[in-house]
Amino acid sequence: MKNFLLSFLIVLAAFAAGRYWFPAAVTPQADMVQASYTGPLPDRAAGMDSTVLRTGGPALPYNPEEQRTIRLFESASPAVCFITTKAMRRSFWSYGEVESGSGSGFIWDKQGHVITNFHVINGANTSSIAITLSNGKTYDARVVGFEKEKDLAVLKISAPASELQPIRVGSSQDIRVGQAVYAIGNPFGLDQTLTTGIVSALDREIRSQAGVPIKGAIQTDAAINPGNSGGPLLDSNGQLIGVNTSIYSPSGASAGIGFSIPVDVVRYVVDDVIRYGEVRRAVLGADLRQYSGYKGLIVERVEAGGGAASAGLRGLSIDSRGRRYLGDVLIGINGNAISSNSDLYLELEKYQPGEVVKLNIVREERQLVLEVKLISSVE
Repeated sequence: MKNFLLSFLIVLAAFAAGRYWFPAAVTPQADMVQASYTGPLPDRAAGMDSTVLRTGGPALPYNPEEQRTIRLFESASPAVCFITTKAMRRSFWSYGEVESGSGSGFIWDKQGHVITNFHVINGANTSSIAITLSNGKTYDARVVGFEKEKDLAVLKISAPASELQPIRVGSSQDIRVGQAVYAIGNPFGLDQTLTTGIVSALDREIRSQAGVPIKGAIQTDAAINPGNSGGPLLDSNGQLIGVNTSIYSPSGASAGIGFSIPVDVVRYVVDDVIRYGEVRRAVLGADLRQYSGYKGLIVERVEAGGGAASAGLRGLSIDSRGRRYLGDVLIGINGNAISSNSDLYLELEKYQPGEVVKLNIVREERQLVLEVKLISSVE
C-alpha cells in the first residue's frame, strides 16, 4: 500500500510540473492572440498576412481590395431599395389584401422613378406596392409602365429629392468575361445584401415573362437568390451594367448561375416607358400566327392604314359562301428566316419605326418580296 501511494504522489507531482514545461501542448492557439497587442504587423515576406491579427486588439487597416469593395457598397447602396407587393386573396373566411411578394429595385432619377423586374410586381394590386429606401423610409409606389418582354418595370414614388440618390448608369458594351461584378439586393427579404463574383459568360438567352427570349443576358456567379430580382449588377466602378432577373437552379436558390439584363437594354426600355408609358417598338401593322404544318407565320389580319396594308400584304379572307382563304405566309425579313413569333420579335427589334424592310413571303405557292415601312407600336 505504501508503494502504491508513493507512486501516485510521484506521478501527480510530475503532472503538475509538466503544466509549466509544455504550455503550447495544452493552450489553444486562439488564446495566444493578446487583445493588447500593439507591436508591428507580421512581415508578409515571412508568410503571414497583415489581416491575421485583426481578431481582438485594435482595428487594423483593410487591404486595398477590401477598401474598394467597402467604398463601392457605401456609394451604391443608397440607390438600392426594397419592394413589397400585396394582392387580393380570397379564403374560406375572408377576402382582402395579403403580402404577395418582394424584390429589389433601384432609383433611376431625382424624379422618383424606380426600376425593377416586371415579375416582381406581376399579379400585385397596383395600388399596394411599397418601396423602402435605404434610409428606412417607405413610400407607396405607382406603376408608370412596363415591358414584360424584357421583364422590366418602372415605378414612381413621391419622395423628396434629397432622399433620392440615383444609381450611376454605365454601359454594357465593354463587359468582358472574368471582370469583377457586385450585386446588391434583398435576398429572402434581407435588405442591403452585397454579393460579389465575376462575369461568367455573355450573350446568354433567357426567357421573359411574356415567353419571348431575351438575348444578350449577362451570366454571373455572384450569388443571386429570390428577392435579388430587380436589383443592380455593378462593375468595379460602382456603375450599373445590368439588372438581376433570374437564376438557374433546381432548388430555387443560388447555384452560381445568375442572369442580368444588360444596362443598354434597360436604358432604352426605361426612356420609352417614362415618355410613352410603354416601349416604342417597330411593328409591321399586321397580326401573324404560327400554324402547325406551315413553315413561317400566317398573316391573319392586316391593320388598315399601316405599313403592311400599304405594301399590299394579305391576311385571311372569307368569301360570300363562308369559305376561308389562306393569307400570305411570312418566311423571312431581309433574308433572315422567320419560323416563330419569337423570331419575328427578335428580328423587328433590330429596327426603328420608319425604317423599311423587305418581307419574304409565300402567296399561292409563289415566293414574293414586299417592301414594308415599319410603324410604331405607340401611336
